[in-house]
Amino acid sequence: MATVDLVMPKMGESIMEATILKWHKQVGDPIKMDETVLEIATDKVDSEVPSTAEGVLEAVLFNVNDVVPIGTVIARIKTGAAASTSPAQPAPQQQAPKQEATISQPQAQVQQTAPAAPTASGSANRFYSPLVLNIAAQEGVSMTELENIPGTGNEGRVTKKDILQYVSDKKAGKVSTPAAKQEVGSQKASAPATVNQLPSVSQQPSTTTYSGNVEIIEMDRMRKLIADHMVRSKHTSPHVTSFTEADVTNLVMWRERVKKEFEKREGTKITFTPLFIEAIVRCIKKFPLINSSLDGSNIIVKKDINIGMATALPTGNLIVPVIKNADQLNLVGLAKQVNGLADSARNNKLKPEDIADGTFTLTNVGTFGSLMGTPIINQPQVAILAVGAIKKRPVVIETPHGDSIAIRHMMYLSMSYDHRIVDGSLGATFLTAVANELENFDLKRSI
Repeated sequence: MATVDLVMPKMGESIMEATILKWHKQVGDPIKMDETVLEIATDKVDSEVPSTAEGVLEAVLFNVNDVVPIGTVIARIKTGAAASTSPAQPAPQQQAPKQEATISQPQAQVQQTAPAAPTASGSANRFYSPLVLNIAAQEGVSMTELENIPGTGNEGRVTKKDILQYVSDKKAGKVSTPAAKQEVGSQKASAPATVNQLPSVSQQPSTTTYSGNVEIIEMDRMRKLIADHMVRSKHTSPHVTSFTEADVTNLVMWRERVKKEFEKREGTKITFTPLFIEAIVRCIKKFPLINSSLDGSNIIVKKDINIGMATALPTGNLIVPVIKNADQLNLVGLAKQVNGLADSARNNKLKPEDIADGTFTLTNVGTFGSLMGTPIINQPQVAILAVGAIKKRPVVIETPHGDSIAIRHMMYLSMSYDHRIVDGSLGATFLTAVANELENFDLKRSI
């Protein structure tokens, strides 16, 4: 007889924690190998955690809605033929003191150290870890409140201890005490005005009244996480957006000519998305700095080209499945990957690995009729490209025999990029290169 630890699985390079949504098994329940024990959620996708052993669930170490770091033991399974429900019963009674001690200890430490870092309060440019942002989202802590929490971490960053202490104080009614805010603010001349405004901001959701005929809709969990992700991206990266247009007549005519044969031969449709991705991949090879991320003062240039494609879900939310090693796929392979991931996204069948490790993102705002857009960078990437709706317009065509006006299929392209790494010259040059790839599409190309 032995005890096996069930740990929170790793679900991607940038995913550091997950939220427990539901326990399918309770203490004392028998469990088979690979049977689902619980459901978890990250800021990108929901997933099921299977059992890594056969036996009886001996202990559950976290509750529903708890945010748990990757690699943390979340349950224990007693294995062996002699395993039974009777020895597993005391486990929940032993669990509670451990959790209480784990939470109370950080709170005590924050109370001792918080006064030492008052200068971090009120900073709108601080970095927040995904763990802190997820806890804030779960507890209903707004970005305004988060920016005014004194951080005890490196360079005044808000740590897990800080956010847990703040949540505890907020529930106890300590946050709205003016004396406490003024005591912290008195150590920095510019802080009191910001801190003194905090109580009115934090109390606003419970006191705001709305005139007229309105409907109040609470954000679902995924929308809250998307909102936090977008706000964090704007706080992290100075966004610059460049625009260009492309004559995609050859591309449109070629697709129209081959789409029936392509679907009949390959068993999948040929959309514009794989054609766009193909052009992006070629340009990334010419300008590899676009395919990078920033770690402190180090630029991490990614050798793998993993293209994320923003996909709208039936709920109205957004998810970005990733085509891994897109540079190693031909057009047929790209088409099958695009269609397969899009179908999985719409049917809520994406796996954690399907949305992990993206290095560049494409979003098609033209799907919904928009001519162009200013997309927000998908962190920790440094650029995202948007393609607009393809419209017929009269344009000037230059020929050796003179200029003429013709009806052409035109499309706007826009790219937002992180100005810390990508300057305007590189951003505009890359975007123009993508447009040129699309304009020079070979009309005689075979499938």
